[in-house]
Amino acid sequence: MLTPKYPPQDTPAPPAIQPQTAAPVPAAPVPASVAPVPLVSARPTVQLTPGSALALAAGGGAVVLVVGAVLVSLLLAVAVTGVSVAVVAIVLRLLVNDLHKAR
Repeated sequence: MLTPKYPPQDTPAPPAIQPQTAAPVPAAPVPASVAPVPLVSARPTVQLTPGSALALAAGGGAVVLVVGAVLVSLLLAVAVTGVSVAVVAIVLRLLVNDLHKAR
C-alpha cells in the first residue's frame, strides 16, 4: 500500500565478488636484516609540560567561569523582566478597576 519509491541509481552496482578457485600464493618471507621503517607523521607532536598543563587547566577553568557568569546573568535578566511585567500587570489591573468604579 505505502511502499517507498526510490530514484534510479546514478552509478551501476558493483559486480558480485566471485569466490577464488585457485589457492592463494604465499607471500615471500622478509629477511631478518631488514628493519621496519617507522612512519613519520607530517603533523608536529604536542608535548605537554607541567607548566602548559597548568595553563591549559587554568584556561579551561576561566572558560567555565565566564560561561557560568553569562548564563547566570541571562537567568537574572529573565527573572527581573518577569517581575517587572508582573508589577505592570498589577498596576494596570488596579487602574482598570478604578476606572470601572468611577462610572
